[in-house]
Amino acid sequence: MATLPKNVGFLINLKYINRPTNTFLIDWESKQIVGMDSGIAAMRQAVEIILATERFQWQIYNSNFGSELENLPGEEYGYIVGDLPRRIREAFSVDKRILSAENFVFTDLGGGRMAVSFDVRTVFGTFSEEVTL
Repeated sequence: MATLPKNVGFLINLKYINRPTNTFLIDWESKQIVGMDSGIAAMRQAVEIILATERFQWQIYNSNFGSELENLPGEEYGYIVGDLPRRIREAFSVDKRILSAENFVFTDLGGGRMAVSFDVRTVFGTFSEEVTL
């Protein structure tokens, strides 16, 4: 018993079309949409949203989206320095437009707070980002 009709083959030529990833740009202070873009501005916003969204917390996102940064404050400095770059890279791994996160620089802000700045390399270019814990 055949599962496919006769004369149906698997040799199909697929053509990849690179389409723009248009995104509504949000002004976070006024909470309004201020335009659309598909370049580096859209990537900056995507990175900000990924880093601001705690993974597994929001039903609107699947379990692969977001970062796991919420439980890091209070951990030892050495643990955070060692694990934070991995967590950020893992969060970015679901977006194929993000090529890498590199050049991590940690700054002790005092009072148990720290900031980490790093470069995000995307298909549209490279920009700097910062996370405060």
